[in-house]
Amino acid sequence: MKVLVIGATGTVGTAVTSALEASHQVVKASRRGPVRVDLEDPSSLDALFDDVPDLDAVVCCAANGPLVDLVSAADAEISTGVQGKLLGQVALARRAVRHLRDGGSVTLTGGTFSTPLAGGSLGALINSGLEGFVRNAAGELSRNLRINLISPGWIKETLDSMGMDSAAGTPVSEVARAYVEVVEGSAQGRIVRP
Repeated sequence: MKVLVIGATGTVGTAVTSALEASHQVVKASRRGPVRVDLEDPSSLDALFDDVPDLDAVVCCAANGPLVDLVSAADAEISTGVQGKLLGQVALARRAVRHLRDGGSVTLTGGTFSTPLAGGSLGALINSGLEGFVRNAAGELSRNLRINLISPGWIKETLDSMGMDSAAGTPVSEVARAYVEVVEGSAQGRIVRP
C-alpha cells in the first residue's frame, strides 16, 4: 500500500512510519519536512493531495492540543486549539476521502485520559468531537472507504522527555502497532485506545 503519514517527524509519527515502512511505501509529511503540510492551512492540504496521488491510506499523527486553564484561557486560545486538532483533522479527512483509492482508509488521532486532567477541558472537547465525527463519518463513506481514530493516553516517551513519571504511559511502539493494525485491517468507525 501507499500510505501518507502526516506528522511523520514527531514521537508517534516516527514510530508509525517505521512500523509501516516494513511492508508499505510510506510518504512522510510534516510542517517542515520535504513533503509539507499544515493542518491549520486548508490550501496546504489541497496541495498535498495534488502532489501525492494514488494513496491507499492517510494517517494523521500530527494533531496535538494544548493544556489550557478553563477559566483564564482567552477565546482565541480555545479557537486555535479547536481549529488545529479538531477542524484540521476534519478538513484532512474530507479531502483524503476524495483522493483515496477504493477501499482506502483514513486514521486520525485523538486522545484519552482515564481521569479528569487539570487544563484538559479543551482537549476533552476536541477529542470527544473527533470521536463523534469518526463514528458518524464511517456511515457516510462510499467506495468501501474506512475511517478510524487512534486515541492514546500519555505516551511513555513523551512523559520521559517532559521529566515526568512515565510508568503509566503507553510505549510508543504499542501505539504505533495500533495504527498499523487499523491501516492493514478492516475496522470501520472504531475508536482504538492502545
